[in-house]
Amino acid sequence: MNSIKQRLDAQLAQPQLTKSGAICHFIGVEGLDRLQLENIIDKAMGYFDGKGRLINTDELAGKTVMNLFFENSTRTRTTFEAAQKRLGANVLNLDIARSSTNKGETLRDTLWNLEAMSADMFVVRHSASGAAHFMASQVTPNVAIINAGDGWHAHPTQAMLDMLTIHREYCLKHSTTFDKLSVAIIGDIKHSRVARSDISALQTLGVKDIRVIAPKTLLPKGIERYGVSVFNKMEEGLAGVDIIIGLRIQNERIGSPLLPSTSEYFKHYGITDTRVALAKPDALVMHPGPMNRGVEIASNVADGEQSVILKQVNNGIAVRMAVMAMAMRGQESLRNLA
Repeated sequence: MNSIKQRLDAQLAQPQLTKSGAICHFIGVEGLDRLQLENIIDKAMGYFDGKGRLINTDELAGKTVMNLFFENSTRTRTTFEAAQKRLGANVLNLDIARSSTNKGETLRDTLWNLEAMSADMFVVRHSASGAAHFMASQVTPNVAIINAGDGWHAHPTQAMLDMLTIHREYCLKHSTTFDKLSVAIIGDIKHSRVARSDISALQTLGVKDIRVIAPKTLLPKGIERYGVSVFNKMEEGLAGVDIIIGLRIQNERIGSPLLPSTSEYFKHYGITDTRVALAKPDALVMHPGPMNRGVEIASNVADGEQSVILKQVNNGIAVRMAVMAMAMRGQESLRNLA
């Protein structure tokens, strides 16, 4: 009896993996090992043809994928939908503004009703940290749950598209590996789910030199314990790095005690060509979008030769294809064992 309880507890703690270690949900990069992250990258690489164009497959043919965005998003939702269609899925977008959850129905009941409509996968963005984990472990474990961002907690597909971009645009072109890289992440580290997921993925892939650069008001307390180096000055933090990742500054932070003004932020932390020059000559400039030009990044840098921001968008489709195909295959393996 105790061994059964231990197995159930373990599954609740890490519901995104089958007993064999295959992905059946994609909730976060935390808890996945290096091989599992490399498998996602390799799978995503397979969706490009010899000319670097995305291909179509039938891996989700006959499957119904529902996009449940309880938070607004254009870029993430659109790239997920593009990925789903390239995989041959039946795609349904739930109108959250008119959904039953806004009429008093619980999230649990809403999900159970959608599951009863023969849903095979939910792609979920939610303002509550841990929402995707709750769904996968306690509500609809037989429906593949893909986390498209939950609160301040995680944005795992963004992290993996960033890893794919670094792999394609830097590691392959320079015949190097993640463990040789130096990466700087700039901006609102404190409130960024992208930063959390990027740091976790980079560490799992072997990056030893991860730097975070931000004003003290935008740094979480004790972040050093996560194995990153903290800098408050761009000139020190960017010296000799291979990868520069800017983060979006949310409008609600501006004009608050955390951030007096956009001009003040850009003056000290904006990614300009002068600051990019402090990094390696061929350093990549990345940003998860949407960008605030003239606040987080100068336009000439965003549109410059070292920027791979638009390539991140394209890579996002491939990564989302990969995690959805892998999760669906993991779910099918669980059903075969049932």
